[in-house]
Amino acid sequence: MPVNLDKPERWKADIAQSVDLYNAWFLEFAPKAFRDTRVRTTNAVESTLKATENLTNVKSGIIRQNPSILPTLRMSTCPPLARDRLIGLAGVSKSLVERMEKEGKLPVQLGAKDVDVALRKIGAIIERLADRDVFPWLEAKTKPSAADVRRAATIVADRLCGATADPIVRNTQEARQLRNIGEWLNARGYKRLPPGSAVKFNTMPPGTYAFRMNVQVKLGGSGQSVNIPVDTVIMPKKTKRGILPLMIEAKSAGDFTNVNKRRKEEAKKVEQLRATYGTGIQYILFLCGYFDSGYLGYEAAEGIDWVWEHRIDDLRFFGL
Repeated sequence: MPVNLDKPERWKADIAQSVDLYNAWFLEFAPKAFRDTRVRTTNAVESTLKATENLTNVKSGIIRQNPSILPTLRMSTCPPLARDRLIGLAGVSKSLVERMEKEGKLPVQLGAKDVDVALRKIGAIIERLADRDVFPWLEAKTKPSAADVRRAATIVADRLCGATADPIVRNTQEARQLRNIGEWLNARGYKRLPPGSAVKFNTMPPGTYAFRMNVQVKLGGSGQSVNIPVDTVIMPKKTKRGILPLMIEAKSAGDFTNVNKRRKEEAKKVEQLRATYGTGIQYILFLCGYFDSGYLGYEAAEGIDWVWEHRIDDLRFFGL
């Protein structure tokens, strides 16, 4: 039975409360999350500087040993280089750069010689465009002090964090949402399955839940199976044999613009889940932030219900 999707008369008030809740959280906790990430990033940048002898040795061998340092190297230039700009300037493959940045690894399909040539090109661009104002010892050809290195690392870390500010806030907010769901379930006697548990979503014992569980679905008519991640999977205490668990996707947003770009993601997941497990599958959203009537109407039309974080007790209406 619908809980919120069929009650548009409540949407306006809920949207206002959700925006207020998100803004209050942002003002109190987002700056700390950003600062904490900046500290960790500064330490990582210092490690990169140490590996490259304070940016005086950006040779292919160094990058080969530490492929994950590429984002730091891009932010060490003047001007800082976007990923595609580096690909164009160095004349290297997009797949090489993306694998280094996203996975911290080198592509396995490229031969050692081709990789070495590409890394030499990247290193040459970084050395040529290295920001002499941030790394003044490169121009002076002197050995930097520890304070010089720390200062430079902080500047580069700010650039890195500035480029990923939204994901930093979003990831922190999502972790908080999952923590709130867990606390609500724990207070009602539910038990969390250990992370990495081999239990599949459709064999979970009653009264258990799991975070970030993979659920296998079939794609179209090809019969190919893929895993889709689900933020929270809960098997209700009172359940009949063969009943599938409740699936919850935690969603937060700091503005109204981006949510309408992302709303098709949930519809696609539900389509795949229903095609694989039937229309009785329960998949809902856990919302906090800027979700307007356009977004809610779209999800409602797709048959996707939701629970607002400021009314978390609505979870009980889904059999919990």
